Amino acid sequence: MSIKHDHDHHHGHSDDHSCSSHGRENTAGVMTRDPVCGMTVDPEVGKPSLDHSGRLYHFCSEGCRTKFAAQPQDYLTAKDPVCGMTVDRSTAKHFLKVEGEKFYFCSAACQTKFEADPSAYRDGKRPVAKPTPKGTLYTCPMHPEVVGDGPGDCPKCGMALEPMGIPPADDGPNPELVDFTRRLWVSAILAVPLLALGMGPMLGLPLRETIGEPLATYIELLLASPVVLWAALPFFRRASSSVINRSPNMWTLIGLGVGTAYVYSLVATLAPGIFPMSFRGHGAAVPVYFEAAAVIVALVFVGQVLELKARERTGSAIRALLDLAPKTARRIGADGSESDVEVDEIQTGDRLRVRPGERVPVDGSVLEGQSTVDESMITGEPLPVEKSKGDGLTGGTINKNGSLVMSAEKVGADTVLSRIVDMVAKAQRSRAPIQGAVDRVSAVFVPAVVVAAILAFIVWAAVGPEPSLANALLAAVAVLIIACPCALGLATPMSIMIATGRGAHEGVLIKDAEALERFSKVDTLIVDKTGTLTEGKPKLTDIVAVSGVAEDRLLSLAASLERGSEHPLAEAIVSGAEERGVTFVEVTGFDAKTGKGVQGLAGGTAVALGNAAMLGDLGVDPAALTEKTEALRGDGKTVMFVVVDGALAGLVAVADRIKPTTSAAIKALHDSGLKIIMATGDNKRTADVVAKSLGIDEVRADMLPEGKSALIDELRAKGAVIAMAGDGVNDAPALAAADVGIAMGTGADVAMESAGITLVKGDLTGIVRARRLAEATMRNIRQNLGFAFGYNALGVPVAAGVLYPVFGLLLSPMIAAAAMSLSSVSVISNALRLRFAKL
Repeated sequence: MSIKHDHDHHHGHSDDHSCSSHGRENTAGVMTRDPVCGMTVDPEVGKPSLDHSGRLYHFCSEGCRTKFAAQPQDYLTAKDPVCGMTVDRSTAKHFLKVEGEKFYFCSAACQTKFEADPSAYRDGKRPVAKPTPKGTLYTCPMHPEVVGDGPGDCPKCGMALEPMGIPPADDGPNPELVDFTRRLWVSAILAVPLLALGMGPMLGLPLRETIGEPLATYIELLLASPVVLWAALPFFRRASSSVINRSPNMWTLIGLGVGTAYVYSLVATLAPGIFPMSFRGHGAAVPVYFEAAAVIVALVFVGQVLELKARERTGSAIRALLDLAPKTARRIGADGSESDVEVDEIQTGDRLRVRPGERVPVDGSVLEGQSTVDESMITGEPLPVEKSKGDGLTGGTINKNGSLVMSAEKVGADTVLSRIVDMVAKAQRSRAPIQGAVDRVSAVFVPAVVVAAILAFIVWAAVGPEPSLANALLAAVAVLIIACPCALGLATPMSIMIATGRGAHEGVLIKDAEALERFSKVDTLIVDKTGTLTEGKPKLTDIVAVSGVAEDRLLSLAASLERGSEHPLAEAIVSGAEERGVTFVEVTGFDAKTGKGVQGLAGGTAVALGNAAMLGDLGVDPAALTEKTEALRGDGKTVMFVVVDGALAGLVAVADRIKPTTSAAIKALHDSGLKIIMATGDNKRTADVVAKSLGIDEVRADMLPEGKSALIDELRAKGAVIAMAGDGVNDAPALAAADVGIAMGTGADVAMESAGITLVKGDLTGIVRARRLAEATMRNIRQNLGFAFGYNALGVPVAAGVLYPVFGLLLSPMIAAAAMSLSSVSVISNALRLRFAKL
């Protein structure tokens, strides 16, 4: 068996083009992976590229680029054959090619397992282990690009890494929360007597005078040492890591502040004689700040514990979705016996019984029985849906009143619910473009704060009141502590995590944070008519035959031909023919002309059915039916012409009722500032009737699927920011071309890769909810960033002592620590408000 790594797999390349890259890792530049062939590509050497859904993909050759452009959804992601996780093909670090077949891995560990026994993981020969809540990979909540194989701290910001994917359900409390809570209690218990000793004279407590200054100082040393040397160890570990990794962060400042206060106080206690008079206060004693160091640690722990508790709540959206899936199912055996089994044991094709009040265990379809099913957890719609034989069922929905027997069709990770959970989990770890500005500020912020602390020390030491050096040290420590950029770093990711979870409960699935941010800026929405504005279930209403042609024969030929098409209009004609008892004939040579119609031989007769564009291609003049055609279109009906043996034989008309919710949704979208354009393949007269009744701003009719992409380019050239809503099949190119693609569909389409936003239920009210969610999220992020920037802009000068000349006020490091912790808690609390935003 031949296994080829990404650095040599070009020898086994089987695509019909040559690859000039040899897959060498270029340490000087940022390497990406060709999503088609898997080769590593340096984007800086002029390789072909393509913009898809706002993201730039690079290719090793024009051949790979062409393949990707034709079917992008086939090349975006791959499944790790070992653990089953979804891997982004263009950024995957671990890749193998085995006998011409490409494999992508989420980690080096999975790749190593695969290399040890490739045959065990190929072709599904070994059951893929279901990823546990703990998972094998851990990521940073604030820096999703940081991924580790186990628990640890983020090298960029020092935060504890969290499990990727599904959050733990019954795995007990967060171990970091337990540890930090314990350290908080120890710090708080020891900080109270420290405060009493250190601040006693200011509060009128004569403790120091009673026991004497030397003994009081040693007692402070004994009380503060466990806090600084044990409780604060995680802080110092993260601070040292930030220095080693050259990524200064909040822990750098906390480590410097606490360490400086403690070391200075320790030396002042053990060797006071080395300090000059500028350090000595009243009574010639060298002041110590053990209480400041200990209280700072305790207050930072308060902020961290509150943050960790709030962060646990952000996973509640996914946990709530997971709780919707039942743990057991009632399986019907081949002999008709029934038994309860774990849902994990259900296989595709199993027959299951769903009793009244029970949740549907997996995705499938009804074999026997009738009932109504509450699908609100998936669609956001409160009214139950009637279900009978042949109808689809979604796992997690609730069977209301009848007993159903169903066939399992999608199980495990393939169910709609699992795919929604996976999509939400990925979105929560994604980064909004606005976060890039925050990162650039943070990169220079910490060094700037250190410089500000040094300047504060120098100024106070030079011109401050006595003891000038002691006051200078206090000012420097206060600047370091109050300027911790934790609130700045939390502002965006906390809002994104909560918003994506909230969206999932509303039937709005956000692919990534970038789509959410872009949608808030959209000013033009393009929608299709059939299935979006209308119910998508057209009915046959009229049959008009020319002189000499029988209506039954006309309908028989048209319906027989349309049986080969999957278009909703074709289904309406076929259903109408069946209701009228028309006889169907055999069809050969069936050919569908996208956006025009169909043609073929029905019972040996050449038949074509389609719109005016189809007639133009065939050279047929529709003049004989012009008056009738216009009358039908004036009633909002869609007309299709029937051509038999090259001559116009008649027409059939269908009508698609406008959804009851469409009118109110259009008004709400207008109120949010959107211009709405209806782009449809239907005739202009029919489209105008629908648009006028709904108050749509602009109509583009008789439009082929490729015309929608051209429309987007035309509008963008005029400065419009465009969202495109479509069914994700013919509309896939337009969905990818728009600033934001919105997949309108049922549960079967929840993972549409060409769309940034997927609406589980194809309804305009979902777009209204998505728009309100996007606007609320960006408003929330701007509030958070405004608060975080404003807090630091005000806090640093105050800590440095700018108020002292006027008010005689010098900020204590303890007050600075309290303010710093409260700033983070305030940002988190504001982000949590998104859970209750009105959508």
